[in-house]
Amino acid sequence: MAVGDKITISVIKADIGGWPGHSRVHPQLVETAEEVLAKAQEEGTLIDFYVATCGDDLQLIMTHKKGVDSSEIHGLAWRTFEEATKVAKELGLYGAGQDLLKDAFSGNVRGMGPGVAEMEITLRKSEPVVTFHMDKTEPGAFNLPIFRMFADPFNTAGLVIDPKMHMGFRFEVWDILKHKRVILSTPEELYDLLALIGAKSRYVIKRVFPKEGHPIPKDEPVAVVSTEKLYEIAGEYVGKDDPVAIVRAQSGLPALGEVLEPFAFPHLVSGWMRGSHNGPIMPVPMHQANPTRFDGPPRVVALGWQISPEGKLVGPVDLFDDPAFDYARQKALEITDYMRRHGPFEPHRLPLEEMEYTTLPGVLKRLEERFEDIE
Repeated sequence: MAVGDKITISVIKADIGGWPGHSRVHPQLVETAEEVLAKAQEEGTLIDFYVATCGDDLQLIMTHKKGVDSSEIHGLAWRTFEEATKVAKELGLYGAGQDLLKDAFSGNVRGMGPGVAEMEITLRKSEPVVTFHMDKTEPGAFNLPIFRMFADPFNTAGLVIDPKMHMGFRFEVWDILKHKRVILSTPEELYDLLALIGAKSRYVIKRVFPKEGHPIPKDEPVAVVSTEKLYEIAGEYVGKDDPVAIVRAQSGLPALGEVLEPFAFPHLVSGWMRGSHNGPIMPVPMHQANPTRFDGPPRVVALGWQISPEGKLVGPVDLFDDPAFDYARQKALEITDYMRRHGPFEPHRLPLEEMEYTTLPGVLKRLEERFEDIE
């Protein structure tokens, strides 16, 4: 491989057993996943891989030449999760295999439970990439930070001073309720974009693309977010989506520091305890991504990579392992205390329309006949 060649980066994750409860991934699950992927690398299916964790989610980061939505790569991820699930069941881990919502693999893992973020890219002379991994929240949690990276000049100075970025970017937004999508350009459609993505439980940023005239081809994504909605797949509440994302950086794209800067503000996201509460997203190094306070607060990990000309993953660098994010962590803890004091009241608890897959409908059904008309 060489500069100008195509390569695919795939991040596929699943919760296949927590240790204990929803806190973290048992080391034996990581070891099992590494064994399965190492064999696939030896056989030539993968160029490289890394197994990470965030909270109770097992994260498979892979490079290969099979393209996005490859049945071979998705099948490999499914087998990896199945093998790790066997270990989780032997250990009696909580919720063993809970994100594997189907009995058999059927082409790709979309709609089967695991979260997926993938991009096929043309390798640049230097290819810095950040993979983001969130726990105890939903895909819309990426709306604000991805917007700030690629459309907010107060976050990303390059939008103002870098001629390659000054033209702006295109955002692919999904309506995850009606299963539709729209592409909006910034800065000219900035307000339209914000009107949608501010409703983060319904409209989510799926991909960001460059515009015509950018050094990167306009049909090649520079950021991608997983958008799987587990409750829509399962038909009942089985947990929040715990999304992942891939973001390319530098050389006509946001600098590494501009990619990370949005997380200096621990914005409110949905999820947390039982997937039913709002709370701050806390940027942490991987060894601190073990949510225990009310099963939270929600966490985000950022792993930095250089992709070598051969497609190897040079890294990871644990990017939030930096005292510069200590204040964000402290602020997140203050917000955590403030939100927790609301107990079962909104806005800590999610609004009714987002509580559909909890016990609340059962409570309402029991009380249905006791409700009387008000005269």
